[in-house]
Amino acid sequence: MSNSTTSIPVDDEIFNCLSMDNPKSFFLFTGAGSGKTRSLVEALKRLQIENIYRLVRNAQKVAVITYTNAACDEIKNRLDFDSSFHVSTIHSFAWELIKPFINDIKKWLKHSLESEIAELKEQQSKARNTNTKTYIDRASKIEAKNKRYIFLENIRKFTYNPNGDNTSRDSLNHSEVINIASDFIMNRPLMQNILVHKYPILLIDESQDTNKELIDAFFTVQNKKSECFTLGMFGDTMQRIYTDGKIDLGQNIPDTWAKPTKVINYRCPKRIIKFINKIRSSVDSHKQIAYKDNDGIIRFFIVDSRNTLNKMKIESDISSQMATFSGDTKWKDLDADVKILTLEHHMAAKRGGFSAFFDPLYSVNKLKTSLLDGTLPGVSLFANLILPIIYAKQSEDQFTVARIARKFSPLLQKDILQSSLDPIGEINKANKAVNSLFALWDNNDPLLNDILREVFNSGIFQIPDTLIPIAKRLLNNSDTSFEESSDTSDRDTIIDAWEDALKCSFSQFEEYVRYISDESIFGTHQGIKGLEFPRVMVILDDEEARGFLFSYEKLFGAKEPSETDIRNQREGKETSIERTRRLFYVTCSRAEESLAIVAYTNEPEKVKNYVLSEDWFAENEVIDV
Repeated sequence: MSNSTTSIPVDDEIFNCLSMDNPKSFFLFTGAGSGKTRSLVEALKRLQIENIYRLVRNAQKVAVITYTNAACDEIKNRLDFDSSFHVSTIHSFAWELIKPFINDIKKWLKHSLESEIAELKEQQSKARNTNTKTYIDRASKIEAKNKRYIFLENIRKFTYNPNGDNTSRDSLNHSEVINIASDFIMNRPLMQNILVHKYPILLIDESQDTNKELIDAFFTVQNKKSECFTLGMFGDTMQRIYTDGKIDLGQNIPDTWAKPTKVINYRCPKRIIKFINKIRSSVDSHKQIAYKDNDGIIRFFIVDSRNTLNKMKIESDISSQMATFSGDTKWKDLDADVKILTLEHHMAAKRGGFSAFFDPLYSVNKLKTSLLDGTLPGVSLFANLILPIIYAKQSEDQFTVARIARKFSPLLQKDILQSSLDPIGEINKANKAVNSLFALWDNNDPLLNDILREVFNSGIFQIPDTLIPIAKRLLNNSDTSFEESSDTSDRDTIIDAWEDALKCSFSQFEEYVRYISDESIFGTHQGIKGLEFPRVMVILDDEEARGFLFSYEKLFGAKEPSETDIRNQREGKETSIERTRRLFYVTCSRAEESLAIVAYTNEPEKVKNYVLSEDWFAENEVIDV
């Protein structure tokens, strides 16, 4: 990565790229704790003072795409909520672009549904047995897609909620919004012209994790409209954590772009910066320097997992040791004052008590990202509708119960009440449905299956298409046995995964919601993007993680690379070692004062020898437990 900041400060270089007369696109390379949000805001504040009138005069805005709603709120606040800046998440931005094009969306959906229905019918025609669960589920999916196809003609306006479940007939789901926007931006000159005219400056935070199809589409627009369009991307390829991000982002930036680099780390103390520089040294030459004067504390605890029974006790003892090493008594309260970060989600799921729900869905690659950010259809049915209405009912907050039901229940839609001969009866029906749902909690912790059956039976909320085959079977065929197809290619992995996940209790699902909302004591690389904590404990445990995508034992030389790793490396593809290194970097770089790394391993001597030979730690920093 070249550094073009030797003669001009980074923030000034970014601001100069935002010129109305000579726009220049840029990729700002920002390591952990480098203050990229501050640089973004400072450039926009300067634009706000010096040049924003030119945009306002032309009814134009600066678009800023951030990763989370919290990040949006922070940037809006720092820009004094100036309406000249359109700050949003990627889903919201994509929706704002496409929502006026109702007929185009219809055509796109019709084509998509035709392809999906044709593929399902072809699979049905090849099935040897029509009494398998897969065959019957597939028939339900065909029926649901046909109904949606027919209903498209009646839609006058599409709806979409970036933070909701989007189960109504006229709504789009999260993946559809991204896919439609990517297609329109990539292939339609009209959309490209609209984008550039409306937002002549587009800035993307966490660009390494932004959907790769959208990134490619934005690159296409920039290439065609470089004379009047600035595309600014902030990111660090070492911190890419989602599978749908662009793998090689940063490697193929055009020579005409500016490529500023920030080298100061404002977050971590000197010792921890030295360590994270070592972690990434085999990936690139980017090295950070410390802004803080203090050294900080780091310790690497090696635990022989062959003799380990009580891991929570071990980690509590390690926390007490860290209090002694650092002179910081807050290390003694592991639950309240220490952020526990795990390298892989399976570990947090097991420790947090929600693996019964999480593991089946996380095993399906195409569900991973939406499971982790809470946008997976089905998740938000339980998280955004069931959970709040049950909490309100338990708190005897009838106002909130009524508000949720009026807003989201098909039973209380305006057109149904207006056309009904007995609107009071319809309202009573909805009340009865809510009470029947709430009755599941009478001295019980109901299973998600029980809840889904009740919701489907009463019609109180719309069921996502993915869950309809399961809901039908729960309601109508609960005592029917199906023959399992011997052909594994004939299985629907998504329905199978949901079927397993729905066997968990509602309390386990609540723990999952706490986890993805970052309210759990356990955090991972996704949950803590951009965050920082005084005291961090990173727990590495391949046995608990159970993930084939990651392996810290390979990273630490305790286990040889697999044949797949070797083949991927030979073919220029990503290996599990590279993925693990990135996630290890993200977790360790959260520490503001002190860092404890706890490594469970069957090969303690190999791990110790490796980290010492690589000069990751000094002898006194490695503790055998």
